[in-house]
Amino acid sequence: MPILPRCSDRWLVERVFKAIGPAPIRIVLGDREGISPPGVDQVATVIIHDRRILAGLMLDPEVAFSEAYAAGKIEIRGNLLRFLEVVYQAWPGGKVATAWYAKAFSKWTEWWQGDTLQGSRKNIYHHYDLGNDFYKLWLDRQMVYTCAYFPTPSATIEEAQEAKLDYVCRKVRLQAGESVVDAGCGWGALALHMARNYGVNVKAFNVSHEQILFARERARAEGLTGQVEFIEDDYRNIRGKFDAFLSVGMLEHVGLKHYAELGDVIHRAIGDSGRGLLHFIGRSHPVALSRWIRKRIFPGSYVPTLREAMATLEPWSYSVLDVENLRLHYARTLEHWLDRFERSQDEVAAKYGEWFARAWRLYLAGSVTAFKCNTMQLFQIVFAGAKCNPMYWTRAPLYADHSGQDQEQGHEWTHAMS
Repeated sequence: MPILPRCSDRWLVERVFKAIGPAPIRIVLGDREGISPPGVDQVATVIIHDRRILAGLMLDPEVAFSEAYAAGKIEIRGNLLRFLEVVYQAWPGGKVATAWYAKAFSKWTEWWQGDTLQGSRKNIYHHYDLGNDFYKLWLDRQMVYTCAYFPTPSATIEEAQEAKLDYVCRKVRLQAGESVVDAGCGWGALALHMARNYGVNVKAFNVSHEQILFARERARAEGLTGQVEFIEDDYRNIRGKFDAFLSVGMLEHVGLKHYAELGDVIHRAIGDSGRGLLHFIGRSHPVALSRWIRKRIFPGSYVPTLREAMATLEPWSYSVLDVENLRLHYARTLEHWLDRFERSQDEVAAKYGEWFARAWRLYLAGSVTAFKCNTMQLFQIVFAGAKCNPMYWTRAPLYADHSGQDQEQGHEWTHAMS
């Protein structure tokens, strides 16, 4: 039979609920009876195995919970995604974000995790160079680690990632023989798709050694080394002139202070006659990314608002041709990743340890919840220089199957405006 909680424990748990809001959950300390807000239907139970965690949950719920969950000192009985969703909806997180310790941590990480040439390489190594075998366990066959595009909700992750690659190409209306730069190319899926299906020549930049080696091997296997060059270098060192500039999933790693610098690189690459696309995780209002994620998962990361992202384009008078928010597509993408990760969690734990496996499960589950609850956005911005002709009259070509007829219509419109 559960033991009634001590008065001091009850007081501490009540303070925890004050910090996280009246979420419909039950908090249990060890073998004692649980406590929950009055008048709610509980959706999950939080078992706390070390009462010392309560102080951290009172002061800094997100970091304290995440650290304790990864360490196995907190157990969730019930659906983890549902638990996170109700906590997200109840939690007045802004109060913690403005606390003195949150501000101090942010200032320290800006210095320690700064996205300089050297700092970016260290930050990217921390996340992306964990080993390709790790990511193969839960990504799609092409190792695409960015938001997929689901033409239908029932599409597989492989189908949705292939659709995303082609969607990006259609948005910038790639034409055979053009030159394209891919900044932050991941494992190379987009660069190879552009060369294989659109006949363009690509220079793809990335500072992750593991990813570049994987991409080069794919290019050799597919006979595309004459069209695609994978360069292990920072985006700031991009040189040459191109028709199009694409960046899918890199802006989050640039750092707000370096947006103008990225804009200079874009203009140096495509001038006033080129066009491009930025695909990135964003926010509806400015706020720093989770301190726990910056500490444990994604050091040096920042997700901007649309207004902040414009700092890369406005100084050079680039026209914004199209803006789309694929927030729910990213939620669906992450659900697929989480499902595959959970099926491989024992293998992950055997190789990297229980702490690592639990931390990454929480990171993926929290990300699903953030996109579902509108905390995170996924923006795609298509832009062009002042001397670049319009690429399409309506958005209809974006939703048509890529075909010769579709390409021909695009050519007719481009030539008509020349």
